Amino acid sequence: MKTLLTTLALAASLTVTAQTTSHELVINTKKLGAEIQPTMYGLFFEDINYAADGGLYAELIKNRSFEFPGNHLQGWKTAGKVELKSEGGPFDRNPHYLRLNGSGHGHKHTAIENEGFFGIGVKKGEKYRFTVWARTAKPEGTAKLKVEIAQPHSMGERQELAAAEITVNSADWKKYEVELTPKATEEKATFRVFLRGQNGADIEHPSLFPVDTWNGHENGLRKDLVQALADIHPGVFRFPGGCIVEGTDLETRYDWKKSVGPVENRPLNENRWQGTFAHRFYADYYQSYGLGFYEYFLLSEEIGAEPLPILNVGLACQYQNNDPKAHAHVDELQPFVQDALDLIEFANGDTTTTWGKLRAEMGHPAPFNLKFIGIGNEQWGSLYPERLEVFMKAIRKAYPNMQIVGSSGPNSEGKDFDYLWPEMKRLKVDLVDEHFYRPESWFLAQGNRYDKYDRKGPRVFAGEYACHGKGKKWNHFNAALLEAAFMTNLERNADIVHMATYAPLFAHVEGWQWRPDMIWFDNLRSVRTCSYYVQQLYSHNKGTHVLTLTMDKQPVSGQEGQDGLFASAVWDKDANCYIVKVINVSEKAQPITLRFDGLRKKTTLTEGKLITLATSDIMKDNTVDNPNNIVPVETDLHIDGNTLNTEIGAKTFAIYKFVKNGK
Repeated sequence: MKTLLTTLALAASLTVTAQTTSHELVINTKKLGAEIQPTMYGLFFEDINYAADGGLYAELIKNRSFEFPGNHLQGWKTAGKVELKSEGGPFDRNPHYLRLNGSGHGHKHTAIENEGFFGIGVKKGEKYRFTVWARTAKPEGTAKLKVEIAQPHSMGERQELAAAEITVNSADWKKYEVELTPKATEEKATFRVFLRGQNGADIEHPSLFPVDTWNGHENGLRKDLVQALADIHPGVFRFPGGCIVEGTDLETRYDWKKSVGPVENRPLNENRWQGTFAHRFYADYYQSYGLGFYEYFLLSEEIGAEPLPILNVGLACQYQNNDPKAHAHVDELQPFVQDALDLIEFANGDTTTTWGKLRAEMGHPAPFNLKFIGIGNEQWGSLYPERLEVFMKAIRKAYPNMQIVGSSGPNSEGKDFDYLWPEMKRLKVDLVDEHFYRPESWFLAQGNRYDKYDRKGPRVFAGEYACHGKGKKWNHFNAALLEAAFMTNLERNADIVHMATYAPLFAHVEGWQWRPDMIWFDNLRSVRTCSYYVQQLYSHNKGTHVLTLTMDKQPVSGQEGQDGLFASAVWDKDANCYIVKVINVSEKAQPITLRFDGLRKKTTLTEGKLITLATSDIMKDNTVDNPNNIVPVETDLHIDGNTLNTEIGAKTFAIYKFVKNGK
């Protein structure tokens, strides 16, 4: 009996030992691996889901220049005697304006009312700046306007939340400005302009902004949304999007030259996403170009990210155009190529150059130091490389140090992907933009994706990716967790992967057409999703050099026998610390050991920190009503010597950090 008990005890001991050592993660501290690029983790912006007008761009009035085609007063209601005019306006690229004529009766009103973007969100006690270009309708006299933020569904005696008067005192076009301070918070206010008296007035470009925009810019951005971007500490900012760069047709492609200069004279553009989804259709989805390339460059600078503009390669969106005639022929590319060369001049040129001078006039005499430019988005087939080659030759000749980003098309593998990668190598682009909107199974299987990529060719830009749950294509923690698992492969292969950006970035809760998205918002609030926190945790803990991390001499990449574990490790020379990221995608807690090999005898690991992102309900996420459902949690951590024995919870993203003391 004693022998049997001894045997059983030994077997149990061996089982426990096997369990606790089977997940030994060995971090080699002796030899630094690849340098991690400052651009490694960044942001991709596209005007989808009302991300620009109605979102990041803080303008509160829709169709402020009365230029929506087919219905120039879309977004507006009128009362009394209102005329739409198109001759004699102050802005040639926005010719339409309104004439407000006297009603002819003391108890009738001439007025206009704007609905905003899903309403107008205002906050009690905050200041809002209203500006308008106006003139008197007749050469003599003055005209009076009353402007008002109103609460139309109010049960109070008055709908007015804030009001001010403007005296139009000239027959020449002038800009007038007043400030309004609402007495209550309202998510769905409206904005009204009344003509007071019988003397008529012409008005153009009525505009309403919060005074408290990001960094106080007058043509500014919504502060909470930019703060969310800045809080990621992004290394790169890609703009103005993907498919909108191409346009449904070339006429409506994003034209950067129309997005710069005086904001009042930037022409309207039809958004490529307006007619894409009949099941979620928004007939009023246009681009005011108020958020233009100057604002994108300035935003990049202010959040500390390298700007990465993407330009049209002469192709309309191939998803929407099968006819070759929809695209510019190779012999017709010169205007497109010139756009690219002129953009580089706008960003970097001396103030004596044509486009550098315009940048200076807009308020930024110093260059933006543009280093990267992308040509084309998700094109495929021979149409793309034969056009890209024309751009490559021209840009390389004029700006030999500019890094050019090409594309591997819309798919993460397959025929088009296999065709385009060799073409990108042939053309010698600097980076290749890969896109992955894929299900859970794909993300789980991609732990070793970049291990065998050709190190002699272009580098990788993982430019658009998100985990799309099968039958659950919305934001939830489990999708974010699998994104975190996938990103260990990006980090482990930082010698070949130089940039990565989740997509899409923004979505209005009432105006979305695509999900999941990284940041959701309504007219007053915003929420950072679990996918946001994954991106933030990687960016804040990217380190400066890769460290080799193995389990049983193999990368920890969700392989068979690794029990759902993914891991990567980095050294941060600036913070003098080791950072280990471990993701457990399995449904049970896993014992793990972190062993830091190669440390000298007098070296100690101190100031340990554990950051975890986890939840008991993996199909939930943060919402605008409950923005802190699932957030990172940081605790202190102690390590004995060079080995940490611990346990990582089921469905958990964990980061272990230790400061190195001694040589």
